[in-house]
Amino acid sequence: MADDTPKTWWGRFLPEAASPVREPDLSGSSSVPLGMRVAAAWSWRILLVAAVVALLVFLVVQLRLIVIPLLIAVLVSALLKPLVDVLVRHRWPKGLAIALAMVGTLSVVSGLIFLAISQITSQFASVQARTMTAYGDFKAFLLASPLHVTETQLNDFIAQAFDSLQQDSQVLLSGALSIGSTLGHVATGVFLTLFCLLFMLIDGRTIWRWTVRVFPQRARPAVDSAGRAGWRTLGNYVRTQILVASIDAVGIGLGAFFLGVPLAIPVAVLVFLGSFVPIVGAVVTGAVAVFLALVYNGPVIALLMLGVVLLVQQLEGHVLQPLIMGTAVKVHPLAVVLAVAGGTLVAGIPGALFAVPVVAVINVMVHTIASGTWRTGGSAPPEPGTDGAIWQTVPSPRRIRPGSRSSHEPQDRPGDQEPQHPSEDLRETSSPESPGPRTP
Repeated sequence: MADDTPKTWWGRFLPEAASPVREPDLSGSSSVPLGMRVAAAWSWRILLVAAVVALLVFLVVQLRLIVIPLLIAVLVSALLKPLVDVLVRHRWPKGLAIALAMVGTLSVVSGLIFLAISQITSQFASVQARTMTAYGDFKAFLLASPLHVTETQLNDFIAQAFDSLQQDSQVLLSGALSIGSTLGHVATGVFLTLFCLLFMLIDGRTIWRWTVRVFPQRARPAVDSAGRAGWRTLGNYVRTQILVASIDAVGIGLGAFFLGVPLAIPVAVLVFLGSFVPIVGAVVTGAVAVFLALVYNGPVIALLMLGVVLLVQQLEGHVLQPLIMGTAVKVHPLAVVLAVAGGTLVAGIPGALFAVPVVAVINVMVHTIASGTWRTGGSAPPEPGTDGAIWQTVPSPRRIRPGSRSSHEPQDRPGDQEPQHPSEDLRETSSPESPGPRTP
């Protein structure tokens, strides 16, 4: 404590020193509440992030003729990479394994398209006749209904519908031509897709290492770990969606076949393709199957077809999705609907197709970085209730035997094709908490 007694006898007669006078705050920041200052600080950061995201979306839309083939190649490579790895482990030459995987995929897709077109061609005459009969029956029902619809009103309505459809088709055609959806651009897109797919299967690891090196050195371990987790998520998502889409297509196609609904194979192919857009695609393709049954087979068969569609959808939602995919890969239905709607508004059908896998990959990458498991080479902790899932987005933490290794180092599993955390050329990168390079 300071001594209040002056050291000299004359000190008591001296005036005390005046306290320093604070200058008034002319900026007025001291009068602003703390909550308002915090909100303002967060607001400009959020606006900056939103501007960057908007710029990125704008660039993606402008470069869609390049981005769409690239995204398709990424999805297909995530599907074919495990097959190529299995063939290589069985002593197949890598080039032959890649060629077999690509040719097999093209053969399956071409076969489905051929079956659909052949059935449509063979049943075109009968379908056209039944369509005219169904149209006549529906017109007679409207004229005899208590709605008091006259034939003149009905004809005017049909004429207006055809006129609007013709105008919309012209607008769509001109818009398609303006964005480059011509035969030449389609051929270019197919060539880019095959070219990107080929090099992703041949040299995907080198491409990823080069991508990681673009980032600052201290950020490379986090980026590498998040990217690998996102890649595992994408592969699991694509394989699961193909399995679920196949089951949906077989179930609804067999139901349409046994109920006598025409165009059963094209309906099954449509269901298979539509199932890649979760929730929305299943609803739309199921509605098409029910509508065909209503027009060509009557209301009773349509109700039975609706029952088949609902049964298949319930089997998918309550059995297949939780059992095969697990809650680690599943995205909340609200997020799925919003993502599909946003992707459709931004990029149409391709946006609806890529929206859900992009959201799932971003979700896992952010979770991996935020959890901090990339610092030790581990994986993100599983969500509650996901321990029994067959396919995990992020593998569960591996158990370490006492004394086998340090608790901070992951154990290698036999048969792993790639390291689960930063590759060997990235292990020299120092983590944010350990400034020096890692020691073996």
